[in-house]
Amino acid sequence: MSKQLSAEPRDEAARAAAAFGAAADVVDEAAAATFGVNRTDLRILGLVHTVGAMSATVLAGAANLSPAATTTAIQRLAAAGHLTRTVDENDRRRAVVALTPHAEELISRVYGPVERAGRRVLAAYSPEELALITGFLHRGIDMQLAEADRIRKMTA
Repeated sequence: MSKQLSAEPRDEAARAAAAFGAAADVVDEAAAATFGVNRTDLRILGLVHTVGAMSATVLAGAANLSPAATTTAIQRLAAAGHLTRTVDENDRRRAVVALTPHAEELISRVYGPVERAGRRVLAAYSPEELALITGFLHRGIDMQLAEADRIRKMTA
C-alpha cells in the first residue's frame, strides 16, 4: 500500500519543476543571445551537437519543424558560421549539416560550465535518490512532449 502525498508537497514539487524549467529557459535565452540566434536555431544547434552530423530531413523531424522552416534555419545558421551544409557522398540528393568548429567551441564555453555545475549538484545525492530523480525527469519529459503535441493539435 503506497502512502498518498498531500496536496501541499505536490504543489511545492510542481512549482519547483516549473521554476526549474523557467530557469533553464533563462539559461537558453542567454545562450541564444551569445550565439546571436533565436531559440529555435539554438535548439537546432543543440540537436546537431547531441546527435552529430545529420541530414536536413532528419533534423527537421528531430526539431519538429517543417522542411521549409528547417531549410531557412539551416541557411541562417550557416550564414552565422555555426553550421556547415554539405552534400552526402552516398546520396547526392541529401544535404548533411554539421556544427562548425567555432560553434562546437562556443557550445563548450557556454554549456560546459552549466554541465559541470549540474554534476556538482547531483553529486550530493545517493544512487537511490538519483534513480528517483531520473525517473521523475523521464516521466516529465514524456509528459511535456505529449502536452506539446496536444497544444500543436489545437492550432490545426
